[in-house]
Amino acid sequence: MSGAAEPRGVRAGRPTRSQEHRRQLITEAVLEHGTVSVARLAELTGVSVMTVHRDLDELAARGVLRRFRGGVSALPSSVFESNLDYRLGVRSAEKAAVAKAALDLVEPGMSVMLDDSTTTLALAQLLTGTVPLTVLTNARRVVDVFAGREGVRLIALGGEYSPTHDSYLGVPCLEAIEAISVDLVVVSTSAMDARMTFHQEQDVVLVKRAMLGRGTRTALLMDHSKLPRTALHRLCPVGDFDHVVVDAGVPEALLAEVREQTEVRVAGA
Repeated sequence: MSGAAEPRGVRAGRPTRSQEHRRQLITEAVLEHGTVSVARLAELTGVSVMTVHRDLDELAARGVLRRFRGGVSALPSSVFESNLDYRLGVRSAEKAAVAKAALDLVEPGMSVMLDDSTTTLALAQLLTGTVPLTVLTNARRVVDVFAGREGVRLIALGGEYSPTHDSYLGVPCLEAIEAISVDLVVVSTSAMDARMTFHQEQDVVLVKRAMLGRGTRTALLMDHSKLPRTALHRLCPVGDFDHVVVDAGVPEALLAEVREQTEVRVAGA
């Protein structure tokens, strides 16, 4: 990535102290810039291109980064979802605004199921004072938010651990979801247009669908960067949600189409 600013603490040509330290520097560079060439990473870390390739192979195997010919990316595509750490640093202000606008959907005494999206994590951080509350989630970081909180009954939905999402998926998770019913299910996803919601990964789609089938009411939280977009797998029609909460960056024409199908809340409106 020619001309890109150097990540903090990295000087071109300076060798790193250890393999893990070097891989951390590579990860920070990609998370900061989105897409970086192998040649640029070799320059930044002061090691050979072959060493960078080995580092990238390991980071890709961990689900931290996504490789392509000649470079590496943390950006999502229509086929691959981006790593959680990258998503946590993207559109954080918009996600916080959407979460705040969704806050009054939850009242003390309710049971709420939260998925493993970063926007739902932003809502979880606002819900710690809404007690008593029963929270069910497959997201490890949402569990961390509520663990030990007085007045919160916390139910973790286990399964096969996904490093990319820092959450639990697969058949055990689906079976746990099927055994329960809740007042409200809150999810986000990676893409939507005026009629349909989408996600890149079928395992994630299956878990989100199962969740949505267990709620008396359902809510979709989306920042404007996710629409209008599509991805590989259809999740469900927009009209299946009782509430859609978005930020103020969504075009008015698109909002009008969504409002024809369901209730829409715009953060800050």
